[in-house]
Amino acid sequence: MTSISLALSPSKSQLAIRYSDSGCEPVALEYAPNQETLTQYGAKPANAAVAKVPGPSGLVLVVGSNGLNLRDFGAVVRREASGEISVLAQLSTKEELEQLVEGLLLGGKTPTRFKKSSNEMAGFEIIVPAELVNADLTKVQKICAQIIAIRELINLPANELWPDKLAQEAKQMATGLPVEVEIWDEQKLEQERCGGILSVGKGSVRPPRLVKLSYHGGGKHIALVGKGITFDTGGLSLKPAEGMVGMKYDMAGSATVLGAILGIATLGLKVNVTAYMCLAENMPSGSATRPGDVITIRNGKTVEVLNTDAEGRLVLADGLSLATEQNPDHIIDVATLTGAARIALGDRYAGVMGYGEAVKLSLESAAAANELLWEMPLPPELRTILDSELADLANVKIGNRAGGMMVGAQFLADFVSKDASWAHLDIAGPANNDAAPYGVIPKGASGVMIRTLIGFAQRVAQ
Repeated sequence: MTSISLALSPSKSQLAIRYSDSGCEPVALEYAPNQETLTQYGAKPANAAVAKVPGPSGLVLVVGSNGLNLRDFGAVVRREASGEISVLAQLSTKEELEQLVEGLLLGGKTPTRFKKSSNEMAGFEIIVPAELVNADLTKVQKICAQIIAIRELINLPANELWPDKLAQEAKQMATGLPVEVEIWDEQKLEQERCGGILSVGKGSVRPPRLVKLSYHGGGKHIALVGKGITFDTGGLSLKPAEGMVGMKYDMAGSATVLGAILGIATLGLKVNVTAYMCLAENMPSGSATRPGDVITIRNGKTVEVLNTDAEGRLVLADGLSLATEQNPDHIIDVATLTGAARIALGDRYAGVMGYGEAVKLSLESAAAANELLWEMPLPPELRTILDSELADLANVKIGNRAGGMMVGAQFLADFVSKDASWAHLDIAGPANNDAAPYGVIPKGASGVMIRTLIGFAQRVAQ
C-alpha cells in the first residue's frame, strides 16, 4: 500500500501543490493558480493543463485546476509527477481529504502480472490544517486498493479468467472480510432452475457459475446483480473479428458488484447486501444455444432466444429473479449490456433506467462520487417489441435498432417486481477506456460505478 503522511499546514489559508523530483525542498505554489501565476510559469488555465518549470528548489509541477474536483486534481498530479509527492491544498473536512487521496491513489496505471509496472510511487505527503493532521485514512486506502484490484481483474485476458476462475478470485478477495461466499456450479444451477445462465454457458467447455456474496451489516437490504461474461464471441450469432476485441471486459458488471460489496464490508456499513455474479463464457459449438431456441428463466418465464449475442440479459434475468425473491429494499444490476449505450451516451457516461427510489439514489450517489451517470426513460411501447409467438418474450427484435439500450432494460424489467425500487446501470461505454487517462480513470478497465454503489449503500445506511 502506498505510504501516506499528513503534515501540519503553517497556515489554513495557504493553498498549494508542491513537487520536486530533484530531492530538494519543494516549493509552494497556488493550488488554484490565477492567470498571472499561470502566465508566469507557462501553464494554461484550462482544467488539468500541466507545466513543469524550474523553481528555486528544483523542478516544480504546476497544474491548472480551475473547475477540477479534488479527485481529478489528485489524479492529474499522480500521473504527471514521479517519486515522492507533496501536496498542500485547501481542505477543511475529512471528506475532502479522502477525495484527494482517492485521486492520488486511483490516478496511476493499473498493475498487470504480465509485465513490470511503474504504478508504484514512493509515497506522498499532504499538508493539512491542524484538525485533519491525525485523520485516519486506512479505510479509503483499502477501498482504493480494492478498486485497483478489480481493475486488474477486469483487464485479465480470457485465457487467464473463465467463470470458475473468476468465482475463485471473488472468494479469495473476500477473505478476511465479513462476506459469505457461495459458488453454484452447473449442477447447482440446474437444480436452481437458472436457465438463462446455463443457456449462455452451454457452448463453452468451461461451464458457467453463479457467485452469491452476502454481507450482514443490519438495516435495509440491497441486492446487487452483475453480468459476468468472461468472454463474448456472440455465440452462434458470431461477432465479426473486430467486434470480439475487448470482449474480455464483458464481465465488468460482475466485477463491479464484487468491488462494491467488498467496499461496503470494509466500511462496516449498517446495511445488508446480497450480490449475485452471473458468470458464463459465450462460445459457439455443437452444444451452444441456437437462435430460435426457447429457454426457461428462474422465475418461470420463457424466452425465445433470437440472437445469442444478446446474452447478458439472459444471465441477468436469473440473477434478478433470485434477487427479487429476497424482496430487498433496493435492486441494482450492473452490466456492459448494449452497444447502443455507447451510441447514445458515448464512452464516459453510464446509463441508468428503472423505477422507484433506486434511480434517484443512484444519480445522487454518482454525482457525489464524480462519476457520470445519465437517466434514460423506459418507454412502455418498447416492451411490445419483445413479444414472441412461441414464448413469454424474445430476447431481441431482429432488425430493430431503435432504442437498443432501453429495449434491453425493458427485457430485464420482466424479471423485477413492478413495485420494486430498481436501477439498471448500463456501463458499456465507461467500463473500459481505450483512450488516454482522464480524471481518476486510467487506460483499460475503469472500475466505474464501484464508488457510486458504495455511496448508494452509505445513503441507505444513514
